[in-house]
Amino acid sequence: MPDNGRVNDVRHVLVLPDRDAAEEVADELPDRFGVTEEPQLVRDALAGEDDAEDAQWLVVVEDPDARLDRAALDELATEHEGWLEAP
Repeated sequence: MPDNGRVNDVRHVLVLPDRDAAEEVADELPDRFGVTEEPQLVRDALAGEDDAEDAQWLVVVEDPDARLDRAALDELATEHEGWLEAP
């Protein structure tokens, strides 16, 4: 098995109701959690929906050292009307 240089391959996915909320969460991550790698923002259209109004946004946070507190991440997402996806 090839070694990718990471201790763990932990990824957290925060689900937010819209792009503005996702961008706010992404902006808060460095100050609140010391995240240095820029999180990835991903539009997640609901099944069968083409309308941008029916899209959720995901904030994907890489956590190679598994040091981020899942409960605190969920609290941050909740503050923006979202949630932390279960692993």
